[in-house]
Amino acid sequence: PNPFNPTTTVEYGLPTASEVALTVYNSNGQAIVTLFNGRQDAGYHKIAWDASQTSAGIYFLEFKAGGFTKMIKMTLLR
Repeated sequence: PNPFNPTTTVEYGLPTASEVALTVYNSNGQAIVTLFNGRQDAGYHKIAWDASQTSAGIYFLEFKAGGFTKMIKMTLLR
């Protein structure tokens, strides 16, 4: 999802049902929005983020599922 303006869609697959958390952080490490937090079934999923009310800049998306964690850098352009 790089760069994006003003919306982006995060797509991911789960091999098994898992607790999932998708959180967006600003460059200061502050959580600004939780896109999803809950249990999801195995399979492919899509979550949209409308950042139209958010300032341009660098953001970090943290994806957690089960014991897996990944941080993705995203750039919001205006």
